[in-house]
Amino acid sequence: MSRILAYARNTWRTLTSMGTALVLLFLLALAAVPGALLPQRSLNESKVAEYIAEHPTVGPWLDRLQAFDVFSSFWFTAIYVLLFVSLVGCLTPRLIEHFRSMRATPVAAPRNLARLPKHHTAEVSGDARALAATATERLRGWRTVTRTDGDTVEVSAEKGYLREFGNIVFHFSLLGLLVAVAAGKLFGYEGHVIVIADGGPGFCSASPAAFDSFRAGNTVDGTSLYPICLRVNDFQADYLPSGQATSYAADIEYQAGEDLATGVWRPYRLKVNEPLRVGGDRVYLQGHGYAPTFTVTFPDGQTRTQTLQFRPEDQLTLLSSGVMRFDPPGGTYPDADERRKNQIAIQGLFAPTEMLHGTLLSSSFPALNDPAVAVDIYKGDTGLDTGRPQSLFDLDPRLLEQNRLVKKARVNLGEGESTRLDDGTVVRFDGAVPFINVQVSHDPAQVWVLVFALTMMAGLLVSLVVRRRRVWIRITPAGAGTVSVELGGLARTDNSGWGDEFERLTQRLLPEATAAQPAGEKVE
Repeated sequence: MSRILAYARNTWRTLTSMGTALVLLFLLALAAVPGALLPQRSLNESKVAEYIAEHPTVGPWLDRLQAFDVFSSFWFTAIYVLLFVSLVGCLTPRLIEHFRSMRATPVAAPRNLARLPKHHTAEVSGDARALAATATERLRGWRTVTRTDGDTVEVSAEKGYLREFGNIVFHFSLLGLLVAVAAGKLFGYEGHVIVIADGGPGFCSASPAAFDSFRAGNTVDGTSLYPICLRVNDFQADYLPSGQATSYAADIEYQAGEDLATGVWRPYRLKVNEPLRVGGDRVYLQGHGYAPTFTVTFPDGQTRTQTLQFRPEDQLTLLSSGVMRFDPPGGTYPDADERRKNQIAIQGLFAPTEMLHGTLLSSSFPALNDPAVAVDIYKGDTGLDTGRPQSLFDLDPRLLEQNRLVKKARVNLGEGESTRLDDGTVVRFDGAVPFINVQVSHDPAQVWVLVFALTMMAGLLVSLVVRRRRVWIRITPAGAGTVSVELGGLARTDNSGWGDEFERLTQRLLPEATAAQPAGEKVE
């Protein structure tokens, strides 16, 4: 039993040492590297599936090791928890010891002050006790204590306690920062959604289902999201002649809180790095692109119009790709099977500023100057009735392989142009409107992260600037109304600059002294 207790005690001492805490901090940083290099399920599950498909040997093994769920994996959590335990176990005794040292009186002078790195002797006229009182008065900012041994008077002085305090504040702030980050991950959420401008349907954040992608903390079930509704009235972007964006902003209107009941819309100009803050949520403008509009006129004259975002393939020119699926209106095809066989799919490229290489469409500029599309038009079963999820930007290849979707035309269309299929169906490209990518973030610990980051920097600055110093003064009667004054100084931490400081201190304490020996010279 004693051996087990000894083993547990040694294990605890090792775990709670500062060296172990530093090693665990390094391991935590090292463990986060796969999260930056590999796609993560919490951010993009489709990319994880794509990576596993492209790496059939390594991918499944990485998946078993939770390399695609790094920040929720058992091994990352284990390092995180061990780091917490190590820091708490390491810092708590240091804090207690520091408070004890702050309450303790400065230590008595060594027997031989001449052995200290800094030493000075002088003979002055006066009384030992009066000189000790004067020296104590001139040591303002130092913790002092006066001791008497017969006719000899000793003054012990010390300062620089804030150095250790700053060090402790730094490490406890680091611990608090880790706790705040963990709390933010537990109680926070983050969602992304595309909102179409210029009369688009808008967006309301009452449910995770309203987002295109949603990442929730472990304690968030999606039932208590702060409701925010917004719509985009206009979007403006400024570009360099090269096509690089210099700025972009969106004029939005939003509702939150009582506005949802009263129907009041509040205007706001949403800019990059200038989020809308409401109800503890932050709404960021992250990116933009274009949503083409197509109108399909079926053989009986009924029409379907749809505006849908395309995915930018080239971030410089905003050449984009995407898919639209159209279901015939009710009554066009009375039989359900016949209606399913006459659905329309449009897949291709959109260019905000048309540039043609023969018949190959490209884009020369990201602004909406001369919109055009190059599309393939399919007819058949688009998969809308299967209930199976499909990509927003690509057709299901199985539908093409099984000839359930058949290509009917490949055309380039400018704004307002149309094409007619063999059965009389007309597909018209009506133009495009901008869309913005909005991120809604909720992190209840964000303020605490800032507070702990600031206190970390403050503690680090104090620990670097403040220096721990000790000074002793021994005053011994020398006869004929004079006393012998002996000063010794010791730097407990950083020794740089201590020589000049000791000389200035000597001149302040003994301005009228007749030096028996140059200040700062060590006596052997």
